[in-house]
Amino acid sequence: MKLGELKPADGATTKDFRRGRGHGSGNGKTAGRGHKGQKSRSGSGGKVGFEGGQMPLYRRLPKRGFHCRNTKEIVAINVSHLNVFEDGDVVDIAALQSKGLISNPRDGVKILGEGGLSKKLTVRVNLFSKSASEKIEAAGGKAEVI
Repeated sequence: MKLGELKPADGATTKDFRRGRGHGSGNGKTAGRGHKGQKSRSGSGGKVGFEGGQMPLYRRLPKRGFHCRNTKEIVAINVSHLNVFEDGDVVDIAALQSKGLISNPRDGVKILGEGGLSKKLTVRVNLFSKSASEKIEAAGGKAEVI
């Protein structure tokens, strides 16, 4: 059997039913919508969430908390992860992505002070914690904010 010879089993598919094509079709005239009424008319979808006048579910449920739309999503990396670089390297967002330390920088990258650093590096990212910048400079490197 080849890929081009595949077809559905007999009886598995039927032709689309064409409504409103006369009395002989068995579904002519009103086309299964019945006589008159809201749902017989075209464009009778109604509003999203409308429950016939009953208080809709989205208004019955309690709302809690607050979600700020202006927050930034910052990716955090510890100083100890920077030991994968060689002495004297310039570490920026592209270098962190190439080493697989971050996959998506989102709105910025921040270096945190967890662990130790044994290499002399020039680190150029968006944010540093106070302890992280101290550890980078103690190892002989530079912490530059971009």
